[in-house]
Amino acid sequence: MDTVFFDLDGTLTDPKIGITGSIQYALGKMGLPVPTQDELTWCIGPPLRASFVALLGGEDADRGVELYRERFGTIGLFENTLYPGIADTLTAVTAPGRRLFVATSKPHVFADRIIDHFGLRKYFTRVFGSELDGTRVDKSDLLRYALDETAADPARAIMIGDRKHDIIGAANNGIPGIGVLYGYGGREELTSAGARHLVASPAEIPGYIN
Repeated sequence: MDTVFFDLDGTLTDPKIGITGSIQYALGKMGLPVPTQDELTWCIGPPLRASFVALLGGEDADRGVELYRERFGTIGLFENTLYPGIADTLTAVTAPGRRLFVATSKPHVFADRIIDHFGLRKYFTRVFGSELDGTRVDKSDLLRYALDETAADPARAIMIGDRKHDIIGAANNGIPGIGVLYGYGGREELTSAGARHLVASPAEIPGYIN
């Protein structure tokens, strides 16, 4: 493979505390019942506004996103941990003539800060994320843009992610997908979405990239 796209949340890092804590903050500010963090893990991975639509309905979703970012942009994005072995995995995947990219529905203004915070910049040619206004929040749109920007051959690329959005977005652009079981999607979700391979740990990823 010449081009490897990595999802961020649930694939490179475990963002549970920061994401769910910021959703709790937003709901609390709106005077609404606040679920536990475990009850909000389904929000990790899908586009944020879509999660707030599911939680609040369309009319209040934008306000929910605004309040979420109020906390996430200063505190929540650092309430995050690298999955064990990720640095070793990225080192193993790195090879002459191969480019690694981040492809996340998270706004790139946040994703870039997270990549720098964990010292991962040296592995990635570029971080692709959405805009704050929601442009390219859909993984299909994001990966189409990334392919155009990088002039990558989708037949020589692969997408690695933990949710169906990663696998489906890749397939819609002719890119095969590897599903990671240590994130937030699970075996059934990733298999149904069409993942070519499933891995239980970051250490298994290099074996499927040739």
